[in-house]
Amino acid sequence: MGLFGVPELSVPEGFHIAQEKALRKTELLVERACSTPPGPQTVLIFDELSDSLCRVADLADFVKIAHPEPAFREAAEEACRSIGTMVEKLNTNVELYQSLQKLLTDKKLVDSLDPETRRVAELFMFDFEISGIHLDKEKRKTAVDLNVKILDLSSTFLMGTNFPNKIEKHLLPEHIRHNFISAGDHIIIDGLHAEAPDDLVREAAYKIFLYPNAGQLKCLEELLSSRDLLAKLVGYSTFSHRALQGTIAKNPETVMQFLEKLSDKLSERTLKDFEMMRGMKMKLNPQNSEVMPWDPPYYSGVIRAERYNIEPSLYCPFFSLGACMEGLNILLNRLLGISLYAEQPAKGEVWSEDVRKLAVVHESEGLLGYIYCDFFQRADKPHQDCHFTIRGGRLKEDGDYQLPVVVLMLNLPRSSKSSPTLLTPGMMENLFHEMGHAMHSMLGRTRYQHVTGTRCPTDFAEVPSILMEYFANDYRVVNQFARHYQTGQPLPKNMVSRLCESKKVCAAADMQLQVFYSTLDQIYHGKHPLRNSTTDILKETQEKFYGLPYVPNTAWQLRFSHLVGYGAKYYSYLMSRAVACMVWKECFLQDPFNRAAGERYRREMLAHGGGREPMLMVEGMLQKCPSVDDFVSALISDLDLDFETFLMDSE
Repeated sequence: MGLFGVPELSVPEGFHIAQEKALRKTELLVERACSTPPGPQTVLIFDELSDSLCRVADLADFVKIAHPEPAFREAAEEACRSIGTMVEKLNTNVELYQSLQKLLTDKKLVDSLDPETRRVAELFMFDFEISGIHLDKEKRKTAVDLNVKILDLSSTFLMGTNFPNKIEKHLLPEHIRHNFISAGDHIIIDGLHAEAPDDLVREAAYKIFLYPNAGQLKCLEELLSSRDLLAKLVGYSTFSHRALQGTIAKNPETVMQFLEKLSDKLSERTLKDFEMMRGMKMKLNPQNSEVMPWDPPYYSGVIRAERYNIEPSLYCPFFSLGACMEGLNILLNRLLGISLYAEQPAKGEVWSEDVRKLAVVHESEGLLGYIYCDFFQRADKPHQDCHFTIRGGRLKEDGDYQLPVVVLMLNLPRSSKSSPTLLTPGMMENLFHEMGHAMHSMLGRTRYQHVTGTRCPTDFAEVPSILMEYFANDYRVVNQFARHYQTGQPLPKNMVSRLCESKKVCAAADMQLQVFYSTLDQIYHGKHPLRNSTTDILKETQEKFYGLPYVPNTAWQLRFSHLVGYGAKYYSYLMSRAVACMVWKECFLQDPFNRAAGERYRREMLAHGGGREPMLMVEGMLQKCPSVDDFVSALISDLDLDFETFLMDSE
């Protein structure tokens, strides 16, 4: 037995066998696609093509970062490369492109396709077009070269975003040097030290870590202009216009309208937050109390700690991993009729002995898919919490459904002799968040794997996960499972309210920062040539959309790693939060266990994956079509303290 039950993958060399098998299958399918008369069958062949490559690539994408053994990581890396090369080849295969084009240009045929098939056909077409396949030979070569160049620049820029800066020792005041790593006569600054209590340490880290690096600056400028060139070449006015095809927002104009309106509505609350931080800074450091960009994370934390006693260690005993998993099980069961069952993995099926395998079972439909839970810290494991699709769901030719398989990765502490694994409130919320993604994958019942589960527009992808955070913060839900691991005592209600209130401290300023980052991302990917240097644009945007002064000789944008994966889409998180908030308030706030609402949520939102236009799914769920103003109001209403928690507390 091999990884994820794939027989070849019992040894690293198996990746080579799996990729060769996939590549051979690809060649057969390409021939079939080119010789099949245009029709719905064309889309099925394309999807099978995509499936045979994704099944190796998605699995390898995960293994190359998570497997503890270098030999497996390297073999997976190699498989990713060769599949990537194949995908490039397919995207420039004119004959393959024409077989799809014949279908999409035949109006009668297109009208006969069901909406999901038509959307999938259009998505495949969209992937072709970015390779410039519809252009003449000369331009096509340019497009292919630009795609390669963008990949290279992206990985160079990404490396640079984390690269430490160093400064000669004597330039730093002696009493703060011990906060940083020293190397010979230099001090190395590898991050913003945003939580350091000493103002000077944060200031020094900010000014040194964000000091502009000429190479990184050039890399960013080239990345942005290459993206712009490519977008124009394949027929869009800006990169942002291309990136936003098919999203909830649909176009950059709507995104900017959303961000500007949100910024207007936030501004008073943000000023209040900054005032509050100023008051706290004044108290702790009377000689310079102006709030600077390196202050908010630290001072909002101080205010939170002073106002609400929410020391994580008070909460951890109530959130053992077992209790939290039981909580998820209760919630999913009552909302959706789903249970999670632990299964014993076969030898070689998992990459670490502490990985748990869960079968997701519906009370009447039976097995829906598998979730592998890689929850514990280990050396060499990436730190971020995330969800990976290993195999997408799809309807197979024999009429069976290919069951989805996903991995949830967290970094929880291990259990000890004296206590089980205990989660902080933040870890518990992350567990619920990631399980939201997993449910999207498990409950998507799309005909095509190309749009399975979370393979949907970026600004819709976070809706199911953020919605789960609302459940994780609701006392009625928490009360079902939060029990002290020693005494069995339930978590007191006022502790849950305190936690919820504490999250609202400086939440407006936090959101304002996200609006600033999102706007910056839109401008960078908007009309080129940019009217100014990226640093001048940063300064203007920061002053207009954040309100704290720009610090001379800093270039935060050179550390903005999300420009790579979320180019022109950084706003997505805010948009998803707005949708999740509306769904929560309209459908679940009155009763978080409402089965009818759960079924509607599954039917209207989760079941379609990316196979349906996102706004149609939102409309189906809310039973109205929300406007930009509705999205903004939802986000703003979330900042205000709920009146009902006050009432509950005073009882």
